[in-house]
Amino acid sequence: MMRIGANCDLSPKDPGEWVRKAKELRCEAVSCPVDYTASAEERKAYREAAERQDILIAEVGVWNNPIALDEAERKEAIRVACEQLALADEMGACCCVNVMGAAGPVWDGCYPENMSADVYQLSVETVRKIIDAVKPTRTCYTIEPMPWMVPDSPEACLKLLKDVDRKALGVHLDYTNMINSIPKYFQSSAFIKECFRLLGPFIKSIHAKDIIAEHVLPCHIHEVMPGWGND
Repeated sequence: MMRIGANCDLSPKDPGEWVRKAKELRCEAVSCPVDYTASAEERKAYREAAERQDILIAEVGVWNNPIALDEAERKEAIRVACEQLALADEMGACCCVNVMGAAGPVWDGCYPENMSADVYQLSVETVRKIIDAVKPTRTCYTIEPMPWMVPDSPEACLKLLKDVDRKALGVHLDYTNMINSIPKYFQSSAFIKECFRLLGPFIKSIHAKDIIAEHVLPCHIHEVMPGWGND
């Protein structure tokens, strides 16, 4: 069963306020309201509040660069990814999600080296390292697709699953991020259906968004609210 929720910061003061705000938004799923620095008591309180109100914790975010060029930054990013994955497992979240990382100073930046064979191999080894360090049993580590880094297509998602070869790696489907060309944009409905056809059994969480192409040269595809875009 698919649940509709919101990936937003509800800024709760306590678990009671958190579930109240989620219910007011008619959310059946939400992102995790705490990170790994929360106390054991706080994590338990939020987890139990979600269970009582039948709210699914859809994802725990990481949002850093585990393949950073700087060694100290890379080690810290991997450490935080492991901590967040462990939190996701403890909270019973559907997934812990990050981007693959970038071969440049900006953690989610667009660099030609992002798509190189060496960076791909490093990415595979890094994902394995994170999963093997935590050994999650209730959740999956996932990589959000991006237009300019691996994975950038449903086929690339399947290849990553195969190459990492860990049961605890799942798919975080952000089909909008993979619509990175005008042909995909004009055929977005078919593209989205293909994403589900290829990746359906592996999908743990989905970001539902919309896009619109602006009349700007050479090309600009802009993210907008669901329902405000091309489809």
